[in-house]
Amino acid sequence: MRLNTPCEALRLGKCLELRYDGYVRVVEVHAVGTTKDGNGIMRVWQIRGGSNSGERQGWKLMRLDETFSTHVINESSKAPRAGYTRGDRVMSAIRCEL
Repeated sequence: MRLNTPCEALRLGKCLELRYDGYVRVVEVHAVGTTKDGNGIMRVWQIRGGSNSGERQGWKLMRLDETFSTHVINESSKAPRAGYTRGDRVMSAIRCEL
């Protein structure tokens, strides 16, 4: 997945629906960027859907190359969520953020 779709969701203030680790998830995008190894990632608040960890809601860091079937949905994001801070240290370069 390219960086454009999650950045568009962030810009529009909408949620993103995606398939990740075999689960359909709905997330609120807070930041999108790349790691020092060049992997595209996004910091999101998952509002519903499945999860390998069993945590169906909360903070997630997702690799964009492991994300499938991604699209902006007509559901307003409530971002920023408690605990969010700009300048995510996991990201060596930030493409877009709240």
